[in-house]
Amino acid sequence: MKQVYAHPQLMMVSQMRSLLDQAGIASQIRNEYAAGAAGELAPIDTWPELWVERDADTPRAKDLIAELLTRQDQPDWHCKHCGNDSPASFDFCWQCGTNSSRA
Repeated sequence: MKQVYAHPQLMMVSQMRSLLDQAGIASQIRNEYAAGAAGELAPIDTWPELWVERDADTPRAKDLIAELLTRQDQPDWHCKHCGNDSPASFDFCWQCGTNSSRA
């Protein structure tokens, strides 16, 4: 097993786990409930961590995570079908389900 991601917010780690699940990469979250130990432990030691179960999946997992993080820094995209804006990290419109033109 190899660690591929860590973040102080469990929500972010869970989002990355969903990404890996969709790609067929088995993973698990560690330190999921460790936030309560901050103060007794160094805060960074309580961050939730994402680990892949097969070492061979590590490079692909890191690439997928890096791609998603890069997309999150991009502006929202405008749906040509319904006119709503969706976050750059979405491949489909959150409102109508239309595929983005870049997916």
